[in-house]
Amino acid sequence: MHVFRGTPVQAKYSTAITIGNFDGVHLGHQAMLVRLKKAATRLGLVSCVMIFEPHPREFFAPDQAPTRLTSLREKLEFLAELSVERVQVCHFDFNFASISAEDFIVRILKRGLAVRWILVGDDFRFGAHRTGDCAMLKTFSVQHGFEVAEMPSYTLGDLRVSSTAVREALVTGDLELAKLLLGRPYSISGRVIEGAKLGKKIGYPTANIQLRHNRPPLSGIFVAKVYGTDELSSRVAVYGVASLGVRPTMYENGKPVLEVHLFDFQKEIYGCHLRVNFLHKLRDEEKYPDLGALTRQIGRDVENAKNYFLKSS
Repeated sequence: MHVFRGTPVQAKYSTAITIGNFDGVHLGHQAMLVRLKKAATRLGLVSCVMIFEPHPREFFAPDQAPTRLTSLREKLEFLAELSVERVQVCHFDFNFASISAEDFIVRILKRGLAVRWILVGDDFRFGAHRTGDCAMLKTFSVQHGFEVAEMPSYTLGDLRVSSTAVREALVTGDLELAKLLLGRPYSISGRVIEGAKLGKKIGYPTANIQLRHNRPPLSGIFVAKVYGTDELSSRVAVYGVASLGVRPTMYENGKPVLEVHLFDFQKEIYGCHLRVNFLHKLRDEEKYPDLGALTRQIGRDVENAKNYFLKSS
């Protein structure tokens, strides 16, 4: 997969494209990508996904923007796994936000990406003040030589699959529903960095995973599978317990931290990029009266997580 950053200027080849934020890359997004790739193959085009960084709502109202499900790196990893050929990461700023809908079609889609086929969702809007829509694309399509296809909402029964629905499932601790909507367990990935090493002192050493955002979509203590500890295979999983929260026993106003205690694991993994799959929520984060009480609870969490794996094996 080739990743291009910035606003495209002059295309070198023709594309089939879809545009969106693709936060979470859930089943609805995956259905769009399947349709995109089929069209690209049929027409002999390069499949391309256009995304925005930061999310437009993060740019205009960062305090009101929804919590991210995936960082940019995670999003790109999932798109690569789904065999997208090209991703265009457009930097969203005031200049980009001021591009008119017509200019977006002519300058970016036609000239910059040589779009010949475009797939958009039923609620797609684009251009300054969100004045562009699917009807406008269809109006310009004849003049500029591209075909427009619409993707209806993707549903599971009566449930509309969306990033919002995934966030709601994670907030309530319903990891099974989140897994159903995503088509995979919810995960967070990041590099292992130096921590306070408190876990090691109390007998439960942890890998401290760097978070890209300070508002993770879930919190608590979880049964987890961790990938990335094996240098030779990304498919080797290590079982463990993950803690995602502000560690209220130790800190009054702590920032969110993701720590994972890996069972029967001694290897040095600082600097490794790990993916933590959240399988089951054990409990909410709590504040304990002292370090001894916290240590005893961690022991119970480890025991409960091991029992979970025994029952599911």
